Amino acid sequence: MYEYIKGVLTHIYPGYLVVEAYGVGYHILMANPFRYTDYHSKEVMIYLYQNVSQDDMRLFGFKSHEEKGLFLKLINVSGIGPKSALAILANEDHMGLIQAIEHEDIKFLQKFPGVGKKTASQIVLDLKGKLGELSVDNFTGQLSEDLRIDSEQSNLSLQEAIEALYALGYAKREVNKVEKILEELERTTTDAYIREGLRLLMK
Repeated sequence: MYEYIKGVLTHIYPGYLVVEAYGVGYHILMANPFRYTDYHSKEVMIYLYQNVSQDDMRLFGFKSHEEKGLFLKLINVSGIGPKSALAILANEDHMGLIQAIEHEDIKFLQKFPGVGKKTASQIVLDLKGKLGELSVDNFTGQLSEDLRIDSEQSNLSLQEAIEALYALGYAKREVNKVEKILEELERTTTDAYIREGLRLLMK
């Protein structure tokens, strides 16, 4: 039903953001909402997918048409729901994902939350050779800049990043290991903490 939304970004949370358009605030689930930190209180355009189930209706958001296209491919795989697909998209190495599918790298795919061996095999079966039309050049890049911040803000940013990883479905045991490493890094933004955390989780 919805292709995209243009409006003012009013709130950013670990699992979603809020965009106000014509007086209505839209709750939009995103892989990493903190990519939009520099756009708070500014107009943004976000591509949308509306998921309707028997007792729920949710909006999922994407920074590009290509990212939305990959999401749609993923949710057509048996065993992959919108939440799992969003967790897969959260790792910005989408070229690595496509290569893993093409090379039938089941172990790599199993690193995503909620993806077991059976589902990973199904991803390969359903998508191998079918992602060539997606322009991976448009997947990469970030919206917010990495900035050095003070200690108090850094503690808040790290906590927001940890909450975002939980929101994506990663287990407490996995997140705890990553958190210890992130605590040793130079103070940075929530977005940067999330991206580094996801990179570590995919090792």
